[in-house]
Amino acid sequence: MSLHIESIGSEAPLLLIHGWGMHGGVWSDVAKILASEFHVHSVDLPGYGYSKMEELGYSNELDSIVDELSSSFSEPLNVCGWSLGGQIALHWAAREPGKVRRLILVASTPCFAERKDWSFGMERIVLEKFAVELEQNHAATLRRFITLQLRGSENERELLAMLRERLFSRGEPDMRALRSGLNILRDVDLRGELQHITQPTLVIAGERDKLTPPQASRYMAQAISNAELVEIKGAAHAPFLSHPDEFVLQLKAFMENKNN
Repeated sequence: MSLHIESIGSEAPLLLIHGWGMHGGVWSDVAKILASEFHVHSVDLPGYGYSKMEELGYSNELDSIVDELSSSFSEPLNVCGWSLGGQIALHWAAREPGKVRRLILVASTPCFAERKDWSFGMERIVLEKFAVELEQNHAATLRRFITLQLRGSENERELLAMLRERLFSRGEPDMRALRSGLNILRDVDLRGELQHITQPTLVIAGERDKLTPPQASRYMAQAISNAELVEIKGAAHAPFLSHPDEFVLQLKAFMENKNN
């Protein structure tokens, strides 16, 4: 199958990967700004937006998603992933270092769910509740998830209205994609892969993020050998939406750094 990818701009390739429940359109505003200096690709992951899933035999787990992305691009990329998209980007960079030039991890974490030795994750009981509610009313569950993402952010009310408007603007996501995405968030622990990330990495955290707390970003920045950390004040889980100017400024500075 082929992924729906929207590309604008020129120069260095920059791939933007969205988070759970959303689609590539969530990047539209910031993508237009970045297109002045980069060849920006915004992807709809399998089962989201305009990217369909095969009817039979397709497993939308982490490796399968990376396979789809890798086969869609022949050239090495700079990869920016948000939330679940950050986990996908992180796994891709560790698995295929020749395909990922630079890595930007936005409001992400190596381990979304709480574990005995990991206190920076969401309680498993909360994730399980999401899974149950998803089967009962997926639209309401996605709206609730959006609310959690933006809680505490500056301009919270305006951002919530914007994300709710965009949520189903490309149709409803495939339930199989939503289930598999929750499985990844619940089960995947990438902490062991951080030591294998050799690419220059920028970790961007929202100071007020309740889903992937800044402590998780600090952990990643310390564990990755060539990483730098930026915490955006006043931002929650979507700093590229709440603080686009600061986000673009930090991303451009990172990309233009000759030492990277």
